[in-house]
Amino acid sequence: MPELISFSHCPACNSESVYPALSAKDYTVSGELFEIWHCDDCSLRFTQPIPAADKIGAYYQSAGYISHSDTAKGLINRLYHFVRTHSLQTKRKLLQQATGKQKATLLDIGAGTGAFVHTMKQAGWEVTGLEPEENARKVAFDKYGIQLVSPDHLFQLGKASLDAITLWHALEHVHDLHGYFEQFYYLLKRGGSLVIAAPNYTSYDAKAYKEYWAAYDVPRHLYHFSPKSMELLGDVKGFWLADSKPMWFDSFYVSMLSEKYRHESGNLIGALWNGLLSNIKAIFNKESSSSVIYIFTKK
Repeated sequence: MPELISFSHCPACNSESVYPALSAKDYTVSGELFEIWHCDDCSLRFTQPIPAADKIGAYYQSAGYISHSDTAKGLINRLYHFVRTHSLQTKRKLLQQATGKQKATLLDIGAGTGAFVHTMKQAGWEVTGLEPEENARKVAFDKYGIQLVSPDHLFQLGKASLDAITLWHALEHVHDLHGYFEQFYYLLKRGGSLVIAAPNYTSYDAKAYKEYWAAYDVPRHLYHFSPKSMELLGDVKGFWLADSKPMWFDSFYVSMLSEKYRHESGNLIGALWNGLLSNIKAIFNKESSSSVIYIFTKK
């Protein structure tokens, strides 16, 4: 039985105004149920209880966990690869715009199988990629010749040595939330960019699927951010929110997985409809999109 950690207070703002909001199942690996708690003060949600950092690796051991295996098996994973090809260049342009630099120094945390690191290296950036999972690091080396390093490397980099730090759907996996933010501040140059993409549980698709919403992804996702909770956390740690952007394709990908969880046979039409509705709402309020990219600047 893995060692489990429970919180009596919010892991982001330390408030004691927390309570269980719903339960969700681990559909990827274990089939276990986990509670998702809500903080009334900062609006963060968080998984309870969570496996300890040295035990959670067992919950990533699935051939279908695409960010680590790079598998293209199945319709949903093929869609993921098709969209990724487009989104990698979009992310590159976003980062160049945020930093105001065509080439700069970058740390990518949760690099997966190295596709984004590879894209930025090709654009002439000096990039370090951190990835905790050994198999993903092997795929990155075999596919791109990139040597990703373990997360411990985060605390070996020099002060004010980076122009940008990116976490594409990675922050929700980090046990030491405050320690990481403090290290981001230490590593970034003044005015440097911290770019975080995370699922948004206040989105239409999250509300539509409730406990079946695939982006809860318990217990791998330790935290479930709202735009409010993300901005408050960044502000406390020395960053101001310069901009935020929707991730338009996430609503479809997440809705397709959520339909599969809700009905084993899946409902493609229902998934596309819910994904479309989520994006329509995000047109009028970008903070209601399925996933949000938060672009912070070091104060």
